[in-house]
Amino acid sequence: MVAIFKKEVHAFFSSLIGYLVIGVFLVLLGLIMFVFPDTSVLEYPYATMGQLFDNAPLIFLFLIPAITMRMFAEERQNGTIEFLLTKPVRKADIILGKYLASMTLVVFALLPTLLYYWTISRLGSPPGNLDSGAVLGSYLGLLLLAGCFTAIGLFASTLSTNQITGFVAATFLCFLLYYGFFFFSKLPVFFGRGDVLVQMLGIDFHYEAISKGVIDSRNVIYFLSVIGFFLFGTQLALERVR
Repeated sequence: MVAIFKKEVHAFFSSLIGYLVIGVFLVLLGLIMFVFPDTSVLEYPYATMGQLFDNAPLIFLFLIPAITMRMFAEERQNGTIEFLLTKPVRKADIILGKYLASMTLVVFALLPTLLYYWTISRLGSPPGNLDSGAVLGSYLGLLLLAGCFTAIGLFASTLSTNQITGFVAATFLCFLLYYGFFFFSKLPVFFGRGDVLVQMLGIDFHYEAISKGVIDSRNVIYFLSVIGFFLFGTQLALERVR
């Protein structure tokens, strides 16, 4: 697993992929938080990081599939997947190595946003007047959300030898699991009769709950279940390839 992890991290940062992902993520969030008038924190009467945590999932929706789309699709396209699967290494180690490498890139993208926390905290009156508990919960929610999207992206990458197909499939699945159940709950068949239960199946329901700073074990279990489900699905897909 360690060898796979190092190989993928090196692949990210030995090319423009890693730097481009981090740069695009930070530029978009910077524009949303400090430049665009409708969302700029400078236009708010109180210190908040809500803009970051409200808009980061939408950026992740496209950014993480772009990270994961090459993981297995490129291996299959280049014919190296057979070589990899015949090595004396478990498929679970291959999957975890690629998964942790992708998550490492996401963490590197999130780390500079701590500067936003410090800046907004200093802008508060008095300085430091910022709900740190909610910020901590929101960061944990973002990491868990990224973990779900990464697992989905890895699974989608095994479905085809075409990286673009993997990107589109991952983006669709991430959108469906994040926003889809909320829209389904508004259908007449569910509205007023179990709409909350339908919403609870979606990632956004649990992300919003954990972003309030209250870390409920039920939300954490939900995220871990989604991650485990798609990583297991990735292993089954690799069995089919083999």
